[in-house]
Amino acid sequence: PRVELAWAMKAHQHAQVYFNLISSVDPKFLNLTKVDDLIYSEFRKTFRDLKIDVLDPEELKSEPAKEQWRPFCLRFEGVVEDFNYGTLLRLDCREGYTEENSIFGE
Repeated sequence: PRVELAWAMKAHQHAQVYFNLISSVDPKFLNLTKVDDLIYSEFRKTFRDLKIDVLDPEELKSEPAKEQWRPFCLRFEGVVEDFNYGTLLRLDCREGYTEENSIFGE
């Protein structure tokens, strides 16, 4: 529980910074890491049909989904700092980070 709480707190801090960035800069010109293009390319290869504008929590947290997410994240070990931390996601990209519109992914 302590580790998950620490992850959740760090994810919340990252989410605040991220949301401020995407709210002030056109996201198509924003790079959060040096390997954003690689991450997105690998993401789309792995999750071709995943709808990303409105996320379904079951597609992220089910056992079959976790079996896909774990190897995907492990590809970035040593490439991305904190590659295996949890993240706070907005379920609907048109809405902000609210309790109803957020999910914590591990």
